[in-house]
Amino acid sequence: MSLKWVDVLDIAIELSEQKPDVDPRYVNFVDLHRWVVELPQFSDDPQRGGEKVLEAIQAAWIEELD
Repeated sequence: MSLKWVDVLDIAIELSEQKPDVDPRYVNFVDLHRWVVELPQFSDDPQRGGEKVLEAIQAAWIEELD
């Protein structure tokens, strides 16, 4: 499975599994962007990961934990 920026929920699930000790409410966008791009399944243009998509990923990650 390959992940793109539009796969917000799938990215959030992957991050919650790979970073179980991280509270997504306190993650800054620089770290979040880096972590997404570093996911093994991620295969999209890193430059396309703007603030809106990072906000959506962060919100989905928070929702995933609740």
